[in-house]
Amino acid sequence: MPDPEVPAPDAAPAPGLRLVFGASGYVGRHLVPRLAAGGRPVRAAARRLRAMEAEGWQDRHANIEIVRADALDAASLDPVLSGVHTAFYLVHSMSGGRGFPARDRQAAESFAAAAARAGVRRIVYLGGLAPKDTRSAHLASRVETGDILRRGPVPVTELRAGIIVGAGSAAFEVMRDLVAHVPMMVAPKWVQVASPPVALDDLLDDLIALSEHPQAAGGIYETGGERLSYVEMMHRLARALGKRRRIIVPVPLLTPELSGMWLDLVSGVPGSVSRALIAGLRHDLDADDTALRALVPRAPMGFDAAVARTLADERSFRATDRWREGAFDLRGERHDRSFYGKSMAAAAETRAGPGDAWAALEGLGTRTKGYFFATPLWRLRAGLDRLAGGRNHGPRPKGAFAPGQRFDFWRVLFAVPGRRLTLISGLVAPGDGGLEFELTPTRTGGTRIEATIHWHPAGVWGLLYWYLTWLPHALMLRGFVAAIAREADRKARARPAGAARGAA
Repeated sequence: MPDPEVPAPDAAPAPGLRLVFGASGYVGRHLVPRLAAGGRPVRAAARRLRAMEAEGWQDRHANIEIVRADALDAASLDPVLSGVHTAFYLVHSMSGGRGFPARDRQAAESFAAAAARAGVRRIVYLGGLAPKDTRSAHLASRVETGDILRRGPVPVTELRAGIIVGAGSAAFEVMRDLVAHVPMMVAPKWVQVASPPVALDDLLDDLIALSEHPQAAGGIYETGGERLSYVEMMHRLARALGKRRRIIVPVPLLTPELSGMWLDLVSGVPGSVSRALIAGLRHDLDADDTALRALVPRAPMGFDAAVARTLADERSFRATDRWREGAFDLRGERHDRSFYGKSMAAAAETRAGPGDAWAALEGLGTRTKGYFFATPLWRLRAGLDRLAGGRNHGPRPKGAFAPGQRFDFWRVLFAVPGRRLTLISGLVAPGDGGLEFELTPTRTGGTRIEATIHWHPAGVWGLLYWYLTWLPHALMLRGFVAAIAREADRKARARPAGAARGAA
């Protein structure tokens, strides 16, 4: 039983501002709304401000503040830590590729020093399970980060976890991509080693409960669920996805490095992340949760139950008012589409204001303006799609964009006049994707027009489609936004003298 002086996890939350540092990452995206729903004031901080805005947190919770900060930019830390009682540190640099341990080290040192200056009362750090003799740079860096944070004067609570079962968890998504699209695979022999995966909901509950237990200050805790081999996890996940049992052949010669390169051809998870994860999966891992359960008593969710909840919950994970990474409706509402997509962007600037730029964009898909650049190629692609069984809705009528409007092979998902247009593609292809426009006012009174192609591949064919069409898409996209910018300039010049300039 827990100590009677320790508040139960479901007690009223302790007062004070919570900072979620790394809020645009996988755990952070779920922790922010969980904290806010419990009545806790939350400051969400990350480098990717746009990714946090896409979550739509502030539409649902008045007690969430969103700010941009970077642990590698020491000057950005003091403002974001000001007034913070408890800071959740969820930062790692795997996605940056080689050299990430040095970046993680610098980030932790800067954050610990800034937290001390700000008078933060507690740092809660999510680390990783790791054996003492690990050869994995990823796991070693996770352990070192906790050690660095503890060198500072602010008490640190560290929770170590292995694979997290939840939509968007990199390790989970690698397994999903494999079992969804590869019926037979040759894998390294370490797929037979075991690990204790933890359900996302259990992990979030543990993090929040530990952050509010006085006895947890200065402690290192481990969390996990039932211990399974990676082979068994993949078999169970395949069953949950309605796939036949996969044939997995372990071989001793396939190194983690080679496995990582092979995954680049199968999984949508960024290569730098999957390679770092793969290098750490060769260890047998276990979680001793005795100390944790003395403070936070609960029975861990089983793997099958965690997968079932993941698949059920992700059906409600949808876009808000713009493209949202991994949103179910942007993946064709299919569990076998990669959560992590590919993207490419191009931008151009116009001297015209956002109003004129939007007016120019409203010509998109119409019979007179078409696609502004290389319109015959766009029409050819639509014709090929019809031959493949796709449906073409014809040109768009002149006028404003409206959510749900269909033209050619597009469907309008969101339209925020003067700011943003999000389109979903209906092309017959091995994956799902779309096109998004962002209009941003410039300091000189003009507008920056950015267009981004998004693509959620369906296994190896979806990735091959992306790589084979990358160059023509890149050339067309660049010419596309440049032509829209020229059209916006033309509209601005054609506006009668003295007429009000369009505004966002």
